[in-house]
Amino acid sequence: MANRNGSDAAPAEATAPAPVADAAAEAMKRFTIDVPETLHRRVKAQCAGRGVKMADVIRDLLEREFPDGVGAR
Repeated sequence: MANRNGSDAAPAEATAPAPVADAAAEAMKRFTIDVPETLHRRVKAQCAGRGVKMADVIRDLLEREFPDGVGAR
């Protein structure tokens, strides 16, 4: 059966870094962003090579770029 990307390949299970404690208990919201195909391929390949999920890496990048309490109004 094809996955939502149209591929028959099964998604690879990966060991992800431990989520931030506060984020684990908090309700999640979804971002939908458009990125160039080449960037998507690079991120996907490097995450696969590291054995981590893309969502976990991007979540970590967002946490580092936008730390809690900095610039909040």
